Amino acid sequence: MSRVQALFVRTALVYLVLTGLLGTVFLAWPRWMGAFRVVHVHAGLLGFFLSLVMGVAFWLMPRPGGRRTPRLEAWAFALFHGGLALRVVIDPWWRMVGPSSLRWVLVVAGAATLAGMVIFAVALWGRAVSAEALRRSRSGAA
Repeated sequence: MSRVQALFVRTALVYLVLTGLLGTVFLAWPRWMGAFRVVHVHAGLLGFFLSLVMGVAFWLMPRPGGRRTPRLEAWAFALFHGGLALRVVIDPWWRMVGPSSLRWVLVVAGAATLAGMVIFAVALWGRAVSAEALRRSRSGAA
């Protein structure tokens, strides 16, 4: 497992704890649910689940021809988690205080997260091959 792949998995675990923490806060102080509900969903679905999927997919999916994509993995991590972290910080602030200028920061955060997802898809596209094609690439036959 590369350093970036490990970062995907470890960051996913941080988001798992954050999701659980927010769920507990909602039970203890329901008034916070309105401002943090979207963060709770994004932390759980994107931060934990998708980040874990991305890290494990980069690690375990076969690389036909031994082709590695460390730069794409690093860009996917930086954009995906940079955008998501920005969303986690700005979204509740925007919901509680409400300046309209923060909405555009959320748009940028969403665009960065989406760019990370697109880079992930591009990097994994060539790895989604049949077992037969994988055997051919490993044996050197075209």
